[in-house]
Amino acid sequence: MRREVEIVNELGLHARPAAEFVRCARGFASEITIHKTGETFVASSIMEVLTANLDCGARIELEAIGADDAEALAQLASLLLRFREDERAAV
Repeated sequence: MRREVEIVNELGLHARPAAEFVRCARGFASEITIHKTGETFVASSIMEVLTANLDCGARIELEAIGADDAEALAQLASLLLRFREDERAAV
Protein backbone atom coordinates (compact mmCIF):
# COMPACT_ATOMS: atom_id res chain seq x y z
CA MET A 1 0.00 0.00 0.00
CA ARG A 2 1.32 3.47 -0.90
CA ARG A 3 0.40 7.02 -0.02
CA GLU A 4 1.77 10.23 -1.50
CA VAL A 5 2.49 13.03 0.98
CA GLU A 6 4.19 16.41 0.95
CA ILE A 7 6.67 17.66 3.53
CA VAL A 8 5.00 20.85 4.75
CA ASN A 9 7.01 22.11 7.71
CA GLU A 10 9.42 24.88 6.74
CA LEU A 11 12.53 23.15 8.08
CA GLY A 12 11.71 19.79 6.53
CA LEU A 13 12.49 16.58 8.37
CA HIS A 14 15.53 17.79 10.28
CA ALA A 15 16.89 15.86 13.29
CA ARG A 16 14.05 16.18 15.82
CA PRO A 17 11.08 15.47 13.54
CA ALA A 18 13.07 12.81 11.68
CA ALA A 19 13.72 11.00 14.96
CA GLU A 20 10.03 11.19 15.87
CA PHE A 21 9.08 9.92 12.41
CA VAL A 22 11.48 6.97 12.76
CA ARG A 23 10.13 6.13 16.25
CA CYS A 24 6.61 6.09 14.83
CA ALA A 25 7.64 3.91 11.86
CA ARG A 26 9.35 1.43 14.18
CA GLY A 27 6.08 1.00 16.08
CA PHE A 28 4.48 -0.92 13.22
CA ALA A 29 4.91 -4.50 12.11
CA SER A 30 4.82 -3.39 8.47
CA GLU A 31 8.00 -2.68 6.52
CA ILE A 32 7.84 1.02 5.69
CA THR A 33 9.85 2.74 2.99
CA ILE A 34 10.09 6.26 1.61
CA HIS A 35 10.26 6.77 -2.16
CA LYS A 36 11.68 10.06 -3.44
CA THR A 37 12.82 10.82 -6.98
CA GLY A 38 13.61 7.23 -7.85
CA GLU A 39 15.37 6.43 -4.58
CA THR A 40 14.13 4.27 -1.71
CA PHE A 41 14.88 4.84 1.96
CA VAL A 42 14.05 2.71 5.01
CA ALA A 43 11.67 4.68 7.25
CA SER A 44 12.84 2.94 10.42
CA SER A 45 16.45 4.13 9.98
CA ILE A 46 17.34 7.63 11.20
CA MET A 47 20.37 7.70 8.90
CA GLU A 48 18.27 6.82 5.84
CA VAL A 49 15.55 9.35 6.70
CA LEU A 50 18.13 12.12 7.14
CA THR A 51 19.91 11.05 3.93
CA ALA A 52 16.63 11.37 2.02
CA ASN A 53 16.84 15.18 2.43
CA LEU A 54 13.12 15.61 3.05
CA ASP A 55 12.95 19.37 2.63
CA CYS A 56 9.84 21.52 2.71
CA GLY A 57 7.80 21.01 -0.44
CA ALA A 58 9.25 17.58 -1.21
CA ARG A 59 6.64 15.15 -2.48
CA ILE A 60 7.30 11.60 -1.40
CA GLU A 61 5.56 8.27 -1.42
CA LEU A 62 5.31 6.25 1.74
CA GLU A 63 4.96 2.51 1.22
CA ALA A 64 3.96 0.02 3.90
CA ILE A 65 3.87 -3.73 3.46
CA GLY A 66 2.39 -5.79 6.25
CA ALA A 67 -0.59 -6.47 8.45
CA ASP A 68 -0.93 -2.89 9.73
CA ASP A 69 -0.04 -1.09 6.50
CA ALA A 70 -3.11 1.18 6.31
CA GLU A 71 -2.77 2.28 9.93
CA ALA A 72 0.96 2.89 9.50
CA LEU A 73 0.46 5.12 6.46
CA ALA A 74 -2.38 7.04 8.10
CA GLN A 75 -0.39 7.73 11.28
CA LEU A 76 2.81 8.68 9.48
CA ALA A 77 0.98 11.05 7.12
CA SER A 78 -0.81 12.61 10.09
CA LEU A 79 2.49 13.00 11.93
CA LEU A 80 4.02 14.86 8.98
CA LEU A 81 1.12 17.33 9.05
CA ARG A 82 1.41 17.71 12.82
CA PHE A 83 5.03 18.82 12.45
CA ARG A 84 3.78 21.89 10.55
CA GLU A 85 1.21 22.66 13.25
CA ASP A 86 3.86 22.28 15.97
CA GLU A 87 6.13 24.62 14.04
CA ARG A 88 3.41 27.27 13.82
CA ALA A 89 2.62 26.96 17.54
CA ALA A 90 6.28 27.52 18.44
CA VAL A 91 6.38 30.90 16.67
